[in-house]
Amino acid sequence: MSSTAIHHSVAVLGSGPGGYAAAFRAADLGKDVLLIERDSVLGGVCLNRGCIPSKALLHLAKVITEAEDLKDKGVNFGTPDVDIDAIRTWKNSVVNQLNQGIARMAKARKVSTLQGAARFASNTELLVEAPDRETVSVTFDDVIIAAGSRPAQIPGLPEHHPNIITSTGALDLEILPSRLLVVGGGYIGLEMGTVYQALGSAVSVVEFMDTLLPGADPDLVRPLSRRLKKAFSNIWLKTKVQNVEPQSDDTLIVTFQSGENTFTETFDRVLISVGRKPNSDLLDLDRTSIKINDRGFIAVNERQQTNVPHIYAIGDIAGDPMLAHKATHEGKVAAEVIAGLPAAFDARAIPAVIFTDPEIAWTGLTETRAKAENIPYAKGEFPWGASGRSLALGRNDGKTKVLFDPKTKRILGAGLVGPGAGELIAEATLAIEMGADAEDLGLTIHAHPTLSETIGNAAEVFSGTVTDLYVPKRK
Repeated sequence: MSSTAIHHSVAVLGSGPGGYAAAFRAADLGKDVLLIERDSVLGGVCLNRGCIPSKALLHLAKVITEAEDLKDKGVNFGTPDVDIDAIRTWKNSVVNQLNQGIARMAKARKVSTLQGAARFASNTELLVEAPDRETVSVTFDDVIIAAGSRPAQIPGLPEHHPNIITSTGALDLEILPSRLLVVGGGYIGLEMGTVYQALGSAVSVVEFMDTLLPGADPDLVRPLSRRLKKAFSNIWLKTKVQNVEPQSDDTLIVTFQSGENTFTETFDRVLISVGRKPNSDLLDLDRTSIKINDRGFIAVNERQQTNVPHIYAIGDIAGDPMLAHKATHEGKVAAEVIAGLPAAFDARAIPAVIFTDPEIAWTGLTETRAKAENIPYAKGEFPWGASGRSLALGRNDGKTKVLFDPKTKRILGAGLVGPGAGELIAEATLAIEMGADAEDLGLTIHAHPTLSETIGNAAEVFSGTVTDLYVPKRK
């Protein structure tokens, strides 16, 4: 095909939360911006195949579960009638509404868009290819790489089999399998398992490590594990998948290994959810001077610059944590640095949320990291069994904990498990950013009865001023 050449002051490669935030912020600062996206719609993985559709489905799962929990409280709605086609249509409508909103904002800001798969030709040129269209040569003054990540695969398992899916296939919701195996006990696997179990599938989970959500604080994971053991058919820990053998009747025979023992089970679908890998290998970075590490992440400084000063990288492709809200902030930093502003990514805390039931959220320093790195800390904990609001919701399995610097009493981190934990973590994140201490949290008047009170209560436990619990005085 022939080639067309265009030039823009700023090119942004990828239109996910980080990419479109970078493009829009750069445009607001007066830059001529081109936003390049390989898909036919804007929004990236988060909007189209991740955060948004999964949370829409998790909302349905939550309502179904809460209705089920009301049976022993005197209210019975009966067995839910699940229309998988209608659910898929509704989920797609949520995604489409946001797609259209991003497109309108791009147009309002005069951000040019270009669909196609982009690869580097050099440090100053991209080649963008799309089916049935000539290749476009894009030159730029600055470029922001926001090309994201994709689901990781397990070597040796059958590829491209319709019944062996990733999170993308799970969110398509083509069928509701009778028996679903989730390979990987991380947040994506547990969220999708929660959805399918609520909709009627018998869900099993296999995890190579000795706990669900490896890396998260064990005390936060424990209430979720107890609940999932009742909801899921099986949870196999310290177990790996040896083989998946498709059968003529479209079922899958899976061979597991646990220690020296092997066993087999039959499933209708297998969801591979063992993490994500950066898309750096899709960009022909070997034609540039950009440095990547052994995991495929692009190295950047606090200004989001690579080792080539006019090339920036943000989001999943720039390293952990792979979170949309981190990408958004990094995108704004990159745009502001390009515009000459004194910007840098210097967040004290990046919150993480697992949208299971119960939800798990943490921010700042975790106990797991503090213990591993011998970081001194003190702790205040408040059990939700002592929260009037939590008991009124029919739940007593949650908890809130806040970690403090033993000397300055400043907040170092916080963790919550329970309904709405993902919303509550914002207060703790702000407190860390503002350099607040235990007294600041404890003296902040929280509305009653709310779950947000538990954050103030946890600070009061640490300070020794709590009245909603009896805590023996420290000797």
